[in-house]
Formats: sequence, structure tokens, C-alpha cells
Amino acid sequence: AHWYTKGTYVTSGEMQKTIHDFYGFPQELFEVEYPAKGNPELTKETAELLAPTSVIETDSWGLDHGAWSVIKHLYPAANIPVIQMSIDYTQPAQYHFDLAKKLQKLREKGILIIGSGNVVHNLRMIDWKNINTVGAGWDWAIEARAKTNEWILDGNFQNLIHFEKQGAALQNAIPTPDHYLPLIYTLGLKEKSDNISLFNDELIGGSLSMTSVFVG
Repeated sequence: AHWYTKGTYVTSGEMQKTIHDFYGFPQELFEVEYPAKGNPELTKETAELLAPTSVIETDSWGLDHGAWSVIKHLYPAANIPVIQMSIDYTQPAQYHFDLAKKLQKLREKGILIIGSGNVVHNLRMIDWKNINTVGAGWDWAIEARAKTNEWILDGNFQNLIHFEKQGAALQNAIPTPDHYLPLIYTLGLKEKSDNISLFNDELIGGSLSMTSVFVG
């Protein structure tokens, strides 16, 4: 999920706090609690797998909205342990792609890894008249969605890694990389034998897309 930090952090608590790291949304969202357990052993294993990258284990964070807003629909009973890893904002996308590969051993053990964010995410350019209209997108958002979908399905990950060089549509779609970089982790975890597919692939509100990628 898009926990954006200087350096790499992994949550280590026995119980995960529900973090409401947003503003301006309905009160109902601030009242959501997702009381998932943590897994200190998995936190330690994750830190060891990422060596020599320095990983800080912390119990001062928990699950932010990028994590619980997704997981609560997958596991509404909060009956599986969850840990969250931050994204080091000082590093380029290639770094995150390479770092993700070190987490492959967790997949081999049957641990589900979710990269939570948005491929097209520009809150300043939302078309409020069409905020709930599925399929509504500005021209640049339509172009960005088409290009990124093509690159994902064709395995052209280098264009996705170097997104900042792909023209104005991508620059508008990704004004800051915090929501985009989780995709790079997902792609970095793909093995040659894995299939890749898209779902929930619609634009909404002109400038948003929650296009999701399944690797497996």
C-alpha cells in the first residue's frame, strides 16, 4: 500500500492500528476499524529477505487506508495476520522493481502480496460532474489507461518503470508516484511462468482509475 516514507519500514506490532490518513471524506470512513493481527515473525523475515536494504521494523504505524480499504473486502472478519511495508520515496521506480523480486520467497510460501494504489490518480483534475460515472475520463486519462494496460499485458515493464519519460498523458495520470509505485512492486514479483490479467478496469470521475492487476 502507498505508505510513503524516507527509508523502508515494515509494521511489527502484534495488533495493527487502523490508520485514517486522509481528510475531507465522509465521517463513516473515519469510523471504520479493521482489527487485524500483525505478524512479528513475518516482519522479521521480510526485513531479512530485503537485505542489504536497511529495513526499520516499527509498531508506531499500522494499516493505512491503502491497506484496510482493500483487505476489509477480501477478509471482512479480519481473521488473517497482515503486515504493511512502506515505499521509500527517495528511490526511483527501478529500485522498487528490483526490491520486489526479493520478496518472491514469500509468494512461494503462499503469502498473498498486494500492491495497493491507482494507476491513474489525479485528484486535482477530477470531473466532479461525472464523479460517479463509470467510464468517464479526460482524453489524457483515456490515453494513459490504454498505454499502461498495453504495457502491462505485453510485459513491457521498462516503459512502466520509466513512466516519467512517457509523455504528457502519463505525467497527468501520475502527478506524484506514491499511488503508482505499488504497481511496480506487483510487476516485479511476476515470474516468467505467471499469467497476468486485468480487472476492475474502468476510468471514473475523469481522472481516476482503479485498474487492478492479477499475477499468478
